[in-house]
Amino acid sequence: MANCLVLVQSPSSFFFPFVLLSAALVSYQVSMVATAQNALPAQARVGVILDLTTPVGRRRRTGIQMAVEDYYAAHPSSATRVALHFRDSAGDPLRAASAAVDLIKNAQAQAIIGPPTSAEAEFVARIGDHARVPVISYSATSPTLTPVQTPFFVRTAANDSFQTAPVAAVLGAFSWRAAVVVYEDTPYGTGILPALSDALQGVGTKIMDRTAVPSDADDARLDAVLYHFMAMPTRVFVVHMLYPLAARLFRRAKKAGMMSQEYVWVATDGVGSFMDRLSPEDVDAMQGVVSLQPYVQLTDAAKNFSARLMARSRRENPADGGVADSTLMRLWSYDTAWAIAAAVETARVPSPAFQTPGGTTALTDLDRLGVSATGTALLKAVLATTFEGIAGKFKMVDGQLQLPAYEVVNIIGRGARTVGFWTPEFGITQDRSEPQQRQGAETWSAPKGWTVSPNGRMLLVAVPAKNGFKQFVDVSQNSTTGEEKITGYCIDVFDEVMKNLPYPVSYRYVPQNVSLDSYDKLVDLVRDQKFDLVVGDVTVTASRMAEVDFTMPFTESGWSMVVAAQEDTGSNMWVFVRPLSTGLWLASLGFFCFTGFVVWVIEHRINPEFRGTPCQQFGLIFYFAFSTLTFSHREKLQSNLSRFIVIMWVFVVLILTSSYTASLTSMLTVQKLLPTVTDVRELQRNGHYIGYQEGSFIESSLQKMGFDQSRMRKYNSSKGYADALSRGSAKGGVAAVFDEIPYLKLFLSEYCKDYMMVGPIYKTVGLSFVFPKDSPMTGDVSRGILTLAEGEKMSKIEKAWFGEPDACLQQSSAEVAPSSGLRFKSFGGIFLLTGLASGLTLLVYLATFAIRERSGLRAAEATAGSGSGSVPLWKLRAWLQHYDTRDLRSPTFRTRHDEFNACDCANRTPTWNDESVRNGGTSPFSVRVNSEMNAASSLENTPASEAGNSLEQGVEGATTSAEMATSTVPQLHR
Repeated sequence: MANCLVLVQSPSSFFFPFVLLSAALVSYQVSMVATAQNALPAQARVGVILDLTTPVGRRRRTGIQMAVEDYYAAHPSSATRVALHFRDSAGDPLRAASAAVDLIKNAQAQAIIGPPTSAEAEFVARIGDHARVPVISYSATSPTLTPVQTPFFVRTAANDSFQTAPVAAVLGAFSWRAAVVVYEDTPYGTGILPALSDALQGVGTKIMDRTAVPSDADDARLDAVLYHFMAMPTRVFVVHMLYPLAARLFRRAKKAGMMSQEYVWVATDGVGSFMDRLSPEDVDAMQGVVSLQPYVQLTDAAKNFSARLMARSRRENPADGGVADSTLMRLWSYDTAWAIAAAVETARVPSPAFQTPGGTTALTDLDRLGVSATGTALLKAVLATTFEGIAGKFKMVDGQLQLPAYEVVNIIGRGARTVGFWTPEFGITQDRSEPQQRQGAETWSAPKGWTVSPNGRMLLVAVPAKNGFKQFVDVSQNSTTGEEKITGYCIDVFDEVMKNLPYPVSYRYVPQNVSLDSYDKLVDLVRDQKFDLVVGDVTVTASRMAEVDFTMPFTESGWSMVVAAQEDTGSNMWVFVRPLSTGLWLASLGFFCFTGFVVWVIEHRINPEFRGTPCQQFGLIFYFAFSTLTFSHREKLQSNLSRFIVIMWVFVVLILTSSYTASLTSMLTVQKLLPTVTDVRELQRNGHYIGYQEGSFIESSLQKMGFDQSRMRKYNSSKGYADALSRGSAKGGVAAVFDEIPYLKLFLSEYCKDYMMVGPIYKTVGLSFVFPKDSPMTGDVSRGILTLAEGEKMSKIEKAWFGEPDACLQQSSAEVAPSSGLRFKSFGGIFLLTGLASGLTLLVYLATFAIRERSGLRAAEATAGSGSGSVPLWKLRAWLQHYDTRDLRSPTFRTRHDEFNACDCANRTPTWNDESVRNGGTSPFSVRVNSEMNAASSLENTPASEAGNSLEQGVEGATTSAEMATSTVPQLHR
């Protein structure tokens, strides 16, 4: 049993280590395989939808493959690899949508490149947004596709709305103010219209017509569109089509004769970017077309790629070797594939992972589509990708590629020639490196962009047939031939403007009597396209401007009223005060008093004629000053200072009296006319009848002001105005006539003696010519009117029809204008001079007085020191008392004092005091003189403490002297 047991255990022991060894070997092999698998780059599946039924689509497939290969050749250590999955849309939007569903559902595509057209991309973008799979298109340029509506749509091309600014800049550079837009009736064509309309409006160009053309339109449909264009005056056309339809349109236009120099064709980059794909016949039909294309600098890398692509395409698709391709789309598709590869590497996108929606019943393939778990990260990586591509700098802004500039090309000869560039910073320039040469396109030779008459007929010009005011428009008929002759101021102005236009215009005047009813109906003839324009005295109003266009006005604006004038026969007893205004009267009175006061101050101490009682001296101030009005002052002045002041004042008085006399004479002799009515409210308050011109807009304006239509009467001539105003409102006429300023001036030039224009002037634009809405001739005629007004020709025309301007009005206004009197402002200068002279003279005198009389002033202050009151007050009183004394040192008083004391009174003839002697008594004046002389002598030689006694002694001596003089009187006559 023991041996058996041994035999049984021995095989078990040998087999167990073998099993362990085998398990270890298997585990090692599995680990090695896993490590090898982990070392392989992760694959990112990218779908590509192209129209593989066309040579261009197959070439685009080759170019995208080359871009991915070139990226990984430049980045061999990339941790990811893009696996391309191609699908064919055959140019059908539904097939493109089906291909997108297939790529997402079956191929697990994490991003999709394409499809080529905007119509296909619109479907695919919606599907990509639903599945959160980024859709990157290098050729869908319609503005209807925006990242705002479909966040997972990325446009690696230029938005078509970007080129609206350069298109508008081209039209603005040539001042083309009207254009017709013809576009392809597809999402590509319609998407640009809002942005294009805004851009053209920004440069002042109006879209006259918008015409959609189906992409499959036949020649008959194209001819109908072109014939419609030929009947329009506009000759500027903006074409927004892809090159296949655009080439057919231009071929038909050439056959219709619309590719001549008279027409302007501006095409978007749907033509300019595909010049490589146009046949020589197409290029020949497009001679003269201006187009755009995004600016791309062909670098060596771009040229190298194009050469390699052509060589590889010939190897892979020999039958497609001679097919032309768009260089721009070729480069953009290459940069798009490169950007996808770079974004995949940046985002480290893992293997595809889609979350299948749950909770709902899937009825279609679209419902069964999952949501990509990597789409959001990949989208962010694509939008953040920036590099220098072969088409220029690749940078996304708001989900769209940004372009540095557009090229402006002109199709001439066998191809397109670059004639300028457009950049957002500088607009149109001739050279991108010289932005200061802005608007260089303005030097090109170009047509005016419109025609006066599309079918070559003469323009029909409606003119109003007027019964009055024939100076503006006069329709007369030759009695012999019956031929109508149309003349007038408006006609001459229009003829002169038409003659100076840079292009010939044929037109014919047709008189219209409808103007007698209302000028609004005359304007309606242009609105209804019965006439091409209206020439006459038509006023611009807001309601009319809503229906037609007006040129610049050629007359003054505004309307007012004319009333009868009457003489001012009333007398005014106070007319003598009217020559001077109140301010001038008060100023004159003030300066009279001031001048008299200054003269009195200077003469009071040295001139006996300026002394006396206070009442006498106060009266002397006024008497002396006012006596200068008649130069009758007899007071002899002693001081040169006062003489200087009087000389200045006499000069002022001379000017005042002369001006007063002239103004009063004018008031009393010139005939004055006064209006019978001065205010509109007076007319309404008194219920007066008023008049207006027949057919004028004034009627409705007066009704808006509150006038009753039953109190309104219409007239049609100057004679009718004069007759109605002369009769007045009470005798079947009117109290006032309302009309526009040109008519009122014409009326007053004929009747300026008896009528006058009063009241406010209500603003209007003026008289103008009427054109259809959006007529291109309006601007040219307005510029012609402005040029005419700046020269002498307009003045000559006005003189020929209206005479000398305002000659009678100036005469009438001179008679009518009431005088408001002479104002102080007119004489301010002379009052300023005499005031300064008098003031300075007074200051000089006071300063001299204070210096010369300082000892006497001190003595007077000492004497008055014991008086009552404050110190300044008694000092002032002392000074005034001293000032009131006579200046005995003056020649006047000193001469008389010496004569009195030195002469022999018994042997002389009485002189200056004879009057008192003859009266038999003592002259108070002589007594005062002696007393003051003695008192003054005593004060000068006596101390201040004895001043009172000396003064008394002087008075007594003066009395004794007077008695002695009296006693000698009998001896003098013996």
